[in-house]
Amino acid sequence: MAHVVILGAGTGGMPAAYEMKAELGKSHEVTLINASPDFHFTPSNPWIGVGWRKRADISFPIAPALQRKKINFIAQKVTKIDPKANRIVLENNDTLDYDYLIITTGPKLAFDEIPGLGPDGFTHSICTLGHAEKAYEGYQELLENPGPVIIGAVQGASCFGPAYEYATIIDTALCAAKRRDKVPMTYITSEPYIGHLGLGGVGDSKGMLESEFRSRSIKWITNAKITKVEKGMMFVDEHNDQAEVIKQHEVPFHYSMMLPAFKGIDAVANVENLCNPRGFVTVDDYQRNKTYLNIYAAGVCIAIPPVEATPIPTGTPKTGYMIETMVTAIVKNISSEIQGNSPTETGTWNAICLADMGDTGAAFVAMPQIPPRNVTWFKKGKWVHIAKLAFEKYFLRKMKNGTSEPVYEKYVLKAMGIERLK
Repeated sequence: MAHVVILGAGTGGMPAAYEMKAELGKSHEVTLINASPDFHFTPSNPWIGVGWRKRADISFPIAPALQRKKINFIAQKVTKIDPKANRIVLENNDTLDYDYLIITTGPKLAFDEIPGLGPDGFTHSICTLGHAEKAYEGYQELLENPGPVIIGAVQGASCFGPAYEYATIIDTALCAAKRRDKVPMTYITSEPYIGHLGLGGVGDSKGMLESEFRSRSIKWITNAKITKVEKGMMFVDEHNDQAEVIKQHEVPFHYSMMLPAFKGIDAVANVENLCNPRGFVTVDDYQRNKTYLNIYAAGVCIAIPPVEATPIPTGTPKTGYMIETMVTAIVKNISSEIQGNSPTETGTWNAICLADMGDTGAAFVAMPQIPPRNVTWFKKGKWVHIAKLAFEKYFLRKMKNGTSEPVYEKYVLKAMGIERLK
């Protein structure tokens, strides 16, 4: 009997557990480990940040859902991975042995790389549910004491979609509260232009998102490097295409949400020869680590090179559909190895995304995500807003019920009128 252990119960880890158990059946054991006892639907965090959702709306206890599928669950933080012994050490000092390990932990948030950044400093975050709840507290204070707002993503960030979402969602919320006229907004990003998205742009994303910002009176600073944040003031170096500083800004704010750069979590990053210098797991075409062949990884925690060199460093996003295909490839490859065969399955390196904008939305497809592309597609409309609202309910229902179906492929591609991306 093989024992497959999965680290992290996010939008990659939960489907991985369900798919792995469905693939292997009763003959093998599957264990999911997560620091929190609850599943959180991270894509809903921008709505949490303005009070449009509450914790109970987007989370549920993991253990009962997994128990119905005969999947083991441990609600503990992992403190150490010993790949030579095939063993994991938990925060309570218990150990767990594995035959195959799947890492889907997501990232460590690198707020410490910029003085004053983050919830322990002077800016908010929507990267975790707890951070988004704290951001909502700050938003409520903004309603009582309106003033300048800064939203964006710092140097080294790789997840830009939620920043665009939150900028437009908070604009929509402020308009509804009749406070928008008292709140100047600035979008500050390491991207070389609005709509770059860490993908080198997708179709007319530059023109469409610039137009969206203009219509909402959102100013912007691109090629930006945040040097420090103080209470009520952000210090920003603006660069040209040669990475030369062309202007230094001191931007005042009453409220700010800035997405940080990511790193690998400590327990993963500390394993010798498992990760790149930033702590992201290096994988081959089959999502398998090149040093430890029984360790697989998917999602934000893996190392992917930037789509292109930019004056200020930007990373490459890993969207939901891409993560889903990585997970499915891992499941098939581990099953194949257990049967004595070599891995053959690969993920689909195409990016698709539904981004909400409060009262409208934007959807894009990049096939593949690194240009030149076979398909480039970017559309905007209220249908995206409606589709993402519906997808939230669909995904949560599927995770509660324990589906082993490819959720993004079943829903998001259908919403876009696309059968399959290959």
